[in-house]
Amino acid sequence: MSNEISLVTGANGHLGNNLVRLLLSKGITVKASVRNTSNKAPFSGLNCELVQADLMDKNSLVKAFKGVTNLYAVGAAFKMWAKNPKTEIYETNVQGTKNLFEAASICGVQNIVYVSSVAALDFTKLPAKESNGYNTDRRNWYYNSKNDSDKLALELSVKYNIRTVLILPSAMIGSVAYKLSYSNRLVWQILSGEIPVDTNITLNWIDVNDVAKGAHNAMIKGKNRERYILANEKHFSIQESVKVAAQLYPELKLKTPKKVPKSLLYAIASLMEFASKITGKEPLLQREYLDMFYGLKQDYNINKAKKELDFNPKPSEQALIDALKYLKNEWQQPTL
Repeated sequence: MSNEISLVTGANGHLGNNLVRLLLSKGITVKASVRNTSNKAPFSGLNCELVQADLMDKNSLVKAFKGVTNLYAVGAAFKMWAKNPKTEIYETNVQGTKNLFEAASICGVQNIVYVSSVAALDFTKLPAKESNGYNTDRRNWYYNSKNDSDKLALELSVKYNIRTVLILPSAMIGSVAYKLSYSNRLVWQILSGEIPVDTNITLNWIDVNDVAKGAHNAMIKGKNRERYILANEKHFSIQESVKVAAQLYPELKLKTPKKVPKSLLYAIASLMEFASKITGKEPLLQREYLDMFYGLKQDYNINKAKKELDFNPKPSEQALIDALKYLKNEWQQPTL
């Protein structure tokens, strides 16, 4: 192990930064790659080498991957909306995956833990599990990108003969964070009383540090070209999430969001989507999300990860409580 060098892409992101910290705590030599090396705040006090790399620039990846044994492919476009989603989300994730594997092959990388997503699962059979196959709903560019890049990673693993293990996390929340991820932002909105209605879209909270541990265990003991769900078994509703926050912080006087008919939500989503075309900002609610997830219980079968990766996450409610405490007491960013 002493001769091994691990590199984490997207190392300034939520999962990436926590993974860097975990690997360093285990005495592992770590290279942390980011697109912009000028922001060193996420790496303050960390004994790792900071390197520049961009998934869309294969030459930068080749330069960063030299001497690397174990690669954690964390960096990706994680956003549910964009002005040009095909280019900004889909092509970034799919072409980025292709570039990453080609660079890894050139540099002789031996092992890759590839971070996919539960978005690449088939939700028509619940609880969702790896063997059910892929999500067949093609309405959303982010979900399309995760489905297709997941498949591509497996294909390129065979082509370049690189041991590759895929992990599929759900909604990661908690500390440490240097910017609000999509999931942590939702927790912040709960704390801020910005959830006026219940959209009947459930979540599956998972502590980001449990995912980091799962990623490391996947590197150590995961089976080649296998996929592992890193989530909790049971979903958590928006109403339940707000109730937890209200009990934890009664002084905030948070109100339980009201349930409204799907038809009204659909009308609200239409207005928000129209406004987003003018403002260029992401709508808080989208019709395609209602179509895809209204009433869906995001439950997962995690037996495979439990058995093969020793994955034992804290329950969704505890993960949410810890995230609420972290964001309420320690989040220092002046702008969100």
